[in-house]
Amino acid sequence: MVHMELLLRENSDLQTRLSTTERELLVSKSRIDQLERENAEKPKVSFYTALTDAGYVGPHNTDTTLKYSKVFTNIGNAYNPATGFFTAPVKGVYYLQFTVCGNHTGLMGVFVFKNNQEIMLTDEIMEKASVEHVTNSVVLELISGDTVHLVLPRLYSVYDDTK
Repeated sequence: MVHMELLLRENSDLQTRLSTTERELLVSKSRIDQLERENAEKPKVSFYTALTDAGYVGPHNTDTTLKYSKVFTNIGNAYNPATGFFTAPVKGVYYLQFTVCGNHTGLMGVFVFKNNQEIMLTDEIMEKASVEHVTNSVVLELISGDTVHLVLPRLYSVYDDTK
């Protein structure tokens, strides 16, 4: 008799735990479904561009915004080739990578600007005429509407192959 009562109590406890676990699973599934819907609604952003077919760009007497006119990928249309500006469509952390090339003596490089404020300079002094590449990247926390663009500093030049 005592053994039967223990078994009934244990069975009742197990049923309570099972019911609680099932409710927790339903709540978790509902939250996962909600997060998947939110993620599906967020815009996807990716772009890949090249500068021009002009060969040498610069040097100029003033800083010059670079407009990467050859657009190979622009998912989300966040990059504007007419202005050279990337505009963040949503708040998030963005990874941006760029490569500049030089094929001359002198100064080669670019400024990275966020919302018209200089945040980084990547440059190199070319002591002899040879093809040199400089690659850099930046991870920025941006809010919707923030802009990022590259600027060719005054008296600097870069090279983009005409092929």
